[in-house]
Amino acid sequence: MTEESKISARQQRRLEKGQKTIKQAEKTGTTKWVQIRMFPIWLRILFVILLLVGAGMAGLMVGYGLLGEGEPKNALKWETYQHMIDIKDGK
Repeated sequence: MTEESKISARQQRRLEKGQKTIKQAEKTGTTKWVQIRMFPIWLRILFVILLLVGAGMAGLMVGYGLLGEGEPKNALKWETYQHMIDIKDGK
């Protein structure tokens, strides 16, 4: 077998599988798909961390305000947690 017949046999197998060869793609004007990320990975991670912090703060406010019958804004103040620590330590 010559080199050209090997290439054409390989191209034939690709065509049977439904894949286009590079030369055929150039002839038809199609290009290879390249994925471009709209948001970089570090920005996605930062966004997820911010969502987790926001969900935690919302959970604190709901738990303290509705379940604990306190003022929801007080759940985010340091004095609230300092008071809890003082109670725990027996001060």
